Amino acid sequence: MSDLILVRHGETEWSLSGQHTSWTEKPLTANGEAQARALAPLLAEHKICLALVSPMQRARDTAKLAGLDGAVVEPDLTEWDYGAYEGVTTREIHRTRPDWNLWTDGVAAGPEEHPGETPEEVGIRADRVIAKVEAALMNGRGGDVVLVAHAHFLRVFTARRLGLPPSGGALFQLATGTVSRLSTEHGRPVIATWNERPRD
Repeated sequence: MSDLILVRHGETEWSLSGQHTSWTEKPLTANGEAQARALAPLLAEHKICLALVSPMQRARDTAKLAGLDGAVVEPDLTEWDYGAYEGVTTREIHRTRPDWNLWTDGVAAGPEEHPGETPEEVGIRADRVIAKVEAALMNGRGGDVVLVAHAHFLRVFTARRLGLPPSGGALFQLATGTVSRLSTEHGRPVIATWNERPRD
């Protein structure tokens, strides 16, 4: 199978402050825009047959600035629905739930339109993306596939691609404005590079 190139969107005000950001539209900061532009040379090293992007503006802006003008919006790439924890930091959550862990506990229920997701529900979305990518490649597309999305979703996606449960995403810290590559070795999925940024 071709390589899967994972791009986390550039920095936003809330990613900088550590506030959980799913459906809230926060634009890229000036630094986030610079991070996205800097990814273009890294992505240009790959023959890209398909680029998919989250519908959120911060991801779509990152894709455009990184030179992925033809990226197709994929709703399943949306970030983990944090429910009532939208806009809240982990430190703030720990004031009332000191042992809380996103990867095992999920989130507190939010409003009707954003009830929150369990790790397993995010894993189901990740599995759907994996299936779509594999189907596209089976239809004769040659080259690598790029996914432009969000930290927690891409961490769950990586766990599922490697055959781990969704909670395995806890093992893969992912910074803003980075490129990571999932490849294969002896027919099995592996991490080839992680959290890569252009060298100065």
